[in-house]
Amino acid sequence: MISNNSYVVCFGEVLWDIFPAGTKAGGAPFNVAYNVHKMGLDVKMLSRVGDDELGEKLTDQIKSWGITTEYIQVDQQNPTSTVIAKIDEHNEASYEIINNVAWDYIDFLPEHKNLIAGAEAFVFGSLSARNEKTKKTLLELLELAELKIFDVNFRPPFIDVDLIKELLHKADIVKMNKSEMRQIMQFFSEEYISEDESAAFIQSHFSIKEIILTKGSKGARYFIGNQNYGFSAVSIEIADTVGSGDAFLAGFISKRIQMKSPEETMKEAVSLGAFITSKFGACPDYDREEFQNFKNKNVE
Repeated sequence: MISNNSYVVCFGEVLWDIFPAGTKAGGAPFNVAYNVHKMGLDVKMLSRVGDDELGEKLTDQIKSWGITTEYIQVDQQNPTSTVIAKIDEHNEASYEIINNVAWDYIDFLPEHKNLIAGAEAFVFGSLSARNEKTKKTLLELLELAELKIFDVNFRPPFIDVDLIKELLHKADIVKMNKSEMRQIMQFFSEEYISEDESAAFIQSHFSIKEIILTKGSKGARYFIGNQNYGFSAVSIEIADTVGSGDAFLAGFISKRIQMKSPEETMKEAVSLGAFITSKFGACPDYDREEFQNFKNKNVE
C-alpha cells in the first residue's frame, strides 16, 4: 500500500518544446512527472535549467502545476534547453535537440542520497546521459534507487550503444517501442524474429524481469518473467502523438508502485497514453475526473 508521503523521482531533461503553433514545457522525464502528478502521486523532478528568462519561466510553469522545483538546479553557464519540434502529416513529432544545455550538467548533491533511496521508483532515460557530467550523476543515483525504470526513448544522433547496454544492465523495468526493440537486437547482431523472442533475449541478457513494449495503434505488451500480457490500443481521434509514450509510462507507474495486477496496471497505461494522444501537447490541462470519464467511456 502506498503511504501519503511516498513519491516518484523523474530524472533528466526539462525544456521548452518549440512547436509551429507555440512553445510548451516538455522533456520526456518531465512529461512522465507531469502525468504521474496528475494521477494523484507526489513526484520530484531532478533536473537543471539555465540562469535565464527561459529557466525562470519554466520553473514558474512547473510550480504552477503543483510540482516541486526543489531539485531543479540552476546553471550559471549553460542555457535552459530548447527543442525545435516538427509535426508531420501523420501527427508524428520529430525533434531537433540542442546540445550543451543546462540539463547536460546535473550535479550529484548530498541531499540526493536520501531523495533517491526513499523513492518508490526512479525514472530515467538515455538522452539525459549524452554528456559526461549528467551521465556520471545518473550512474551514481542508480546505485541508490530501489526500483529503476528505464524509458529507452532513443533520440538520434544521441544514441550511445555502450551507454544503452550499461543502463539496461542497471534497470529493473524497461519501456521501449517496437523500433527500439529492433535497434537493441541490432546492437547485439541478433536477428529480430519476434517480439517474444526479442523480449526473452533482452530479459535474459540483462537480468530484467519486466519489459513494457508499446506499439502505437497495435496496442502494448507487458512481459513479466515468463508471463506476458497483450493489450489493445484505444480507438481515438489523434490530436498529436507528442508525449503519448510518456503518459503511457506515467499511467503504468501510478498502478505498478501500488502493486496492482498486470491487467489493471496496463489498462491505466493504455488509457492515459490514449487520453493524452487525444489532446494537443504532452502536458495538457486536465484533472483525474476528466481522465476517469474518458477511461470509462473508451476502455472496456
